[in-house]
Amino acid sequence: MVQAVWNGVVLAQSDRTEMVEGNHYFPSESINQEYFQPSDTHTTCPWKGVASYYNIIVEGKENKDAAWYYPQAKEKAKNIEGYVAFWRGVQVK
Repeated sequence: MVQAVWNGVVLAQSDRTEMVEGNHYFPSESINQEYFQPSDTHTTCPWKGVASYYNIIVEGKENKDAAWYYPQAKEKAKNIEGYVAFWRGVQVK
Protein backbone atom coordinates (compact mmCIF):
# COMPACT_ATOMS: atom_id res chain seq x y z
CA MET A 1 0.00 0.00 0.00
CA VAL A 2 1.45 3.35 -1.05
CA GLN A 3 0.63 6.51 0.93
CA ALA A 4 1.08 10.23 0.32
CA VAL A 5 1.56 12.10 3.62
CA TRP A 6 1.97 15.78 4.40
CA ASN A 7 1.83 17.63 7.72
CA GLY A 8 1.04 14.33 9.49
CA VAL A 9 -2.05 13.57 7.39
CA VAL A 10 -2.58 10.81 4.82
CA LEU A 11 -3.61 12.60 1.62
CA ALA A 12 -3.91 9.47 -0.52
CA GLN A 13 -3.54 5.73 -0.13
CA SER A 14 -3.72 2.99 -2.74
CA ASP A 15 -2.32 -0.33 -3.86
CA ARG A 16 -3.08 0.62 -7.49
CA THR A 17 -0.71 3.53 -8.17
CA GLU A 18 0.88 4.01 -11.59
CA MET A 19 4.61 4.78 -11.62
CA VAL A 20 5.70 7.32 -14.25
CA GLU A 21 9.05 9.13 -14.28
CA GLY A 22 9.69 8.19 -10.65
CA ASN A 23 6.33 9.49 -9.40
CA HIS A 24 3.47 7.46 -7.98
CA TYR A 25 0.17 8.51 -9.52
CA PHE A 26 -2.81 7.74 -7.27
CA PRO A 27 -6.31 6.92 -8.58
CA SER A 28 -8.61 9.90 -7.98
CA GLU A 29 -10.90 7.85 -5.73
CA SER A 30 -7.96 7.16 -3.38
CA ILE A 31 -7.36 10.80 -2.40
CA ASN A 32 -8.90 12.44 0.66
CA GLN A 33 -10.71 15.28 -1.12
CA GLU A 34 -11.14 17.36 2.03
CA TYR A 35 -7.47 18.43 1.82
CA PHE A 36 -7.46 19.36 -1.89
CA GLN A 37 -8.32 22.77 -3.33
CA PRO A 38 -8.20 23.35 -7.10
CA SER A 39 -5.43 25.70 -8.24
CA ASP A 40 -5.36 27.96 -11.30
CA THR A 41 -1.89 26.63 -12.20
CA HIS A 42 -1.41 24.62 -15.39
CA THR A 43 1.74 23.28 -17.04
CA THR A 44 2.34 21.33 -20.23
CA CYS A 45 4.29 18.12 -20.71
CA PRO A 46 5.11 17.30 -24.35
CA TRP A 47 4.05 13.66 -24.03
CA LYS A 48 1.52 13.68 -21.15
CA GLY A 49 -0.45 16.84 -21.95
CA VAL A 50 -1.70 19.74 -19.85
CA ALA A 51 -1.46 19.26 -16.07
CA SER A 52 -3.81 20.82 -13.54
CA TYR A 53 -2.84 21.35 -9.90
CA TYR A 54 -4.25 21.23 -6.38
CA ASN A 55 -3.22 23.21 -3.34
CA ILE A 56 -3.04 20.97 -0.26
CA ILE A 57 -4.49 22.44 2.93
CA VAL A 58 -4.02 20.66 6.26
CA GLU A 59 -4.85 22.28 9.61
CA GLY A 60 -4.71 25.76 8.10
CA LYS A 61 -1.34 25.24 6.41
CA GLU A 62 -1.21 25.46 2.62
CA ASN A 63 1.17 23.65 0.28
CA LYS A 64 0.62 25.45 -3.03
CA ASP A 65 0.42 23.32 -6.18
CA ALA A 66 1.66 20.26 -4.27
CA ALA A 67 -0.42 17.81 -6.31
CA TRP A 68 -1.01 17.54 -10.04
CA TYR A 69 -3.01 15.48 -12.49
CA TYR A 70 -3.78 15.23 -16.20
CA PRO A 71 -7.54 15.58 -16.77
CA GLN A 72 -7.15 14.79 -20.48
CA ALA A 73 -3.86 12.98 -20.93
CA LYS A 74 -2.30 12.40 -24.34
CA GLU A 75 -2.45 8.90 -25.81
CA LYS A 76 0.89 7.70 -24.36
CA ALA A 77 -0.19 8.74 -20.83
CA LYS A 78 -3.80 7.51 -20.78
CA ASN A 79 -2.90 5.15 -17.91
CA ILE A 80 -2.54 8.18 -15.59
CA GLU A 81 -5.46 10.26 -16.85
CA GLY A 82 -7.18 11.66 -13.76
CA TYR A 83 -4.58 10.15 -11.42
CA VAL A 84 -2.91 12.44 -8.84
CA ALA A 85 0.83 12.78 -8.12
CA PHE A 86 2.65 14.77 -5.44
CA TRP A 87 5.77 16.84 -4.77
CA ARG A 88 6.82 19.89 -2.68
CA GLY A 89 7.46 18.01 0.55
CA VAL A 90 4.64 15.47 0.32
CA GLN A 91 6.17 12.13 1.34
CA VAL A 92 5.19 9.17 -0.79
CA LYS A 93 6.05 5.84 0.79
